Amino acid sequence: MKKFWEVKQSANNSEAEIYIFGEIVSSKWDDTDTTAASFQKDLRTLGEISQINLHINSPGGSVFEGIAIGNMLKQHKAHVTAYVDALAASIASVIVSSCDEVVMPENSMMMIHNPWTISMGNAKELRKQADDLDKISESSVVTYLAKAGEKLTEEKIKEIMDEETWLTAEEAFNLGLCDTVTSANQIAASVSEKLFSAYQKVPNDFLQVKQEVPDEQRELIIQNAKRSNALMGNILGGL
Repeated sequence: MKKFWEVKQSANNSEAEIYIFGEIVSSKWDDTDTTAASFQKDLRTLGEISQINLHINSPGGSVFEGIAIGNMLKQHKAHVTAYVDALAASIASVIVSSCDEVVMPENSMMMIHNPWTISMGNAKELRKQADDLDKISESSVVTYLAKAGEKLTEEKIKEIMDEETWLTAEEAFNLGLCDTVTSANQIAASVSEKLFSAYQKVPNDFLQVKQEVPDEQRELIIQNAKRSNALMGNILGGL
């Protein structure tokens, strides 16, 4: 089965290929999952490299894991180029925006929205959850604005996040979140329709492509991620 998480070193040892083709989770179910810890470990094994090519096709996942991965890429000495092979949604869009350069085929997409949560509690506890979500949003706003420069204002990115916005490659380029738009490629699905059910405005293109991952395996991964996220205030992959 195709791996969803993989790191490959090039022959000249100065360049590396990183693939994130699935969810970003807070606890590894198996070696195919992407967590901040696994990302950091594999990044260290690469040693001194000058170029990282990050290939991503992901619906997102754990907010805090994704922010940590994005910060690792920002701090790395290598030049990091992100290739959105099909979809960079939710926290995956924050990871992509943390890279030095972003390349998107014209039929790929980026989805940006506010964090969300499933929570229980009294009125005071729920108000605190809402305040916490606002603070988490700010960390993503900072990343998007740093990438876009003068092309994007804070008011505009917050509007985009409020509306759960699915951006085409051209739209992402016009907002400064993409540096280069290339010719279309064949979109390869990395997630099942069950995962997309958490989002409200999923384009039909992403619901109709052939699924490569058995729903049973996805369900196990989802349940494991939910249990882990519950320990962190029930924040469930809202970016």
